[in-house]
Amino acid sequence: MRLVALCHAALFALFALVSAPALAEELDATPRTLVMTAYYPEWNALVHAVEEPQEYQLNGGTYLTGTLEGKPVLLMQSGVSMVNAAMNTQLVLDHFTVKRIVFSGIAGGVDPGLTIGDVIVAENWGQYLEVNFARKADEGWKSPEPVDPEAPVNWNFMYPRGTRVGNADEAPKRHYTFRMDPQLLDIARQIAPTITMERCVPPSPHQLPDTELCLHKAPKVVVGGTGVSAGVFADNAQFREYLHHAWKARVLDMESAAVAQVAYANQVPTIIFRSLSDLAGGDREKNMEDTFEHLASVNSAHVVRAFLAALPD
Repeated sequence: MRLVALCHAALFALFALVSAPALAEELDATPRTLVMTAYYPEWNALVHAVEEPQEYQLNGGTYLTGTLEGKPVLLMQSGVSMVNAAMNTQLVLDHFTVKRIVFSGIAGGVDPGLTIGDVIVAENWGQYLEVNFARKADEGWKSPEPVDPEAPVNWNFMYPRGTRVGNADEAPKRHYTFRMDPQLLDIARQIAPTITMERCVPPSPHQLPDTELCLHKAPKVVVGGTGVSAGVFADNAQFREYLHHAWKARVLDMESAAVAQVAYANQVPTIIFRSLSDLAGGDREKNMEDTFEHLASVNSAHVVRAFLAALPD
């Protein structure tokens, strides 16, 4: 009986060992500022400046440690759109020591007071397609659940419903936006007037020799307001006007609010810099993202590098 009992105990211990969740492997213990980009133009605007680079690979992605503007950093691409951004933000937090998140990227302009090339540092980020689709009723639309008076107003049959999430200090509750770190926003406000940004797109094979495509005025850095995100390449003037009116949105993209939600859940201070490559439906003739994505990526990188230089650590 004693031998049987010992065998059972050994089998139980082995089962417990096999079934226990594996802890994420720590790839680098140095506390670093995580500099996130979504895709190659944004990555390329920063990667050349990383000193003493060391590469790591996770799930097919490249994670580059080193220093930038004298600060320990970790540079990565989140991948485009919401699920990629959320998944890879959590992945990097599980494998590296991240003390803050700084996102550098491009976006579409929503606020008509902003122009292509401007860099927007929103105070809050929300997910505008976390919605109920309402059914048609005799007098308009009928939402399948009660409409929260705190929610932004609906656009036709789409009723914003927010996202329920909590963290170690706060019980889960409904969020329509996630706030960026106040101290990081203060640093952004301090550096905003000091930065000179690009006005002209470099010559390319598609242009006449020795020509440049230049903006009418120098881009500016604007801190404040709300940004919104969804898995949509938005290029619709009517919906742009809705987002500006209902959400008070100034800028939209496809990743930032997902990063903001994961950062909130993990209590990681975060700030997001987005330079306008297009006007999300407000462009005069066609969407200008393909023309200005490089310039916008570089302008965001200029501001992020100045921000990193101003960080105390």
